[in-house]
Formats: sequence, structure tokens, C-alpha cells
Amino acid sequence: MSLSKKIQVAIADDHTLLRKALAKLIASFDQYAVLFEAENGKEIKAKLGQHIIPDVVLLDVNMPEMDGYETVRWLYANYPQVKVLALSMYSDEKTIIKMLRLGAKGYILKNIDPEELKNALDSVVQKNFYLSEYISGKIISGLHKDAGRDEEEVHLTDKEKEFLRLICSEITYKDIAVKMFVSPRTVDEYRNTLFEKLKVKSRVGLVMYAMRHGLAGEP
Repeated sequence: MSLSKKIQVAIADDHTLLRKALAKLIASFDQYAVLFEAENGKEIKAKLGQHIIPDVVLLDVNMPEMDGYETVRWLYANYPQVKVLALSMYSDEKTIIKMLRLGAKGYILKNIDPEELKNALDSVVQKNFYLSEYISGKIISGLHKDAGRDEEEVHLTDKEKEFLRLICSEITYKDIAVKMFVSPRTVDEYRNTLFEKLKVKSRVGLVMYAMRHGLAGEP
């Protein structure tokens, strides 16, 4: 496969040693080539401003000057065709939800093995989505396993749809109750009912369902 036909990847991480190791690893994958490396989002912006456009950006969440959040927001707004695969040491729901809501197509942890990195790149390119196996196993139930089931059969009330839209934001369940003019107990009931209906077990699972079905609202 010639260089021009390879999938072009940019790597943004402020840790030079890790960035260089990732570049070497990705360059060893047959279908991929490393287009450029960057220490932060500002360098990503500068490269794209020179019309050096990658197919995929492997993006660290925590970087100085312009972090992953600001960078993925900018990429999604200005270069929506560029697929972002978020890279982080953190597996907490808040970080994952925020990166996915801002436009990342996937989320992986820095401790994954080379084979999973290759799978993640393949999945983001071909299926437009990837979550680390560890994250999927830890906080999401049925996201991939139930992908083949007829989700159109799930009936959601208007209140449940409103709740899904609100949980896609960063506000707390208590604040959601205030916005919906219901008690915190009622919000808990909405959440638990949706866990059962949608076969998920966490807020991230609900967010992913909402995103897949156009219920998340604007980022």
C-alpha cells in the first residue's frame, strides 16, 4: 500500500517519549502512516492551518496551552471530517462523556496494548466509534453486544427523552431534577427505568444511547 493511500494519523501528546513511541508503533501498522506529531492543540491548529489534514487525530486529553477538550471542540467545529480518538489515563465518566460530547469518536486508555490501539484505529475509521475494552466492561453493558437488537422497539416518554438530553450535559442529577421541575427521587426513577429499558448500567451508557439516536442535543 502506497503512502498516499494510507490512513494519515496525527498524534498530539505533550509527553515526548510516549508520543514518539506511539508514532513508531502506528507507522508499523500496514494501513497507517503518521502525518505529524504535536505537543498540544495549538500545534494541531497550526498544522491544519497549513492544509496538512490527517484522517485521524490521536489526542491526549491533558495537555498544556490547549488541552484535549478545547482541541476536539475546535476540530469538530472546523474539520468535522477528521476523526478524533481520545487518549487518556483517566476512565472516569465525566471525562469520557465530555470528550465524546465535544466530538471524539473514540476513547482509549494509555495502558492498552498495541493490538487494541490498532483495533481502536480500525473501528474509528470504519465504524466511526470505539471505546476501550476496559471502559466498556467497567461502565457500559450491552453497548456492543446488543447492537444488533431492534432498538426502535424501545418506547421512550417525552420526560425520558428530556432526561436523556439533560444527562448528556455536565450538570448533576440534583440540577436535572430542578430543570425538570421534579423531585430527585423522580429523577432516580427515570434513570433506573432507562437503565432497564436500554440495557445499560451507567450515565455513560445513557449518553451513548442518546448520541446514537439524536437525543443528546447540541454539545
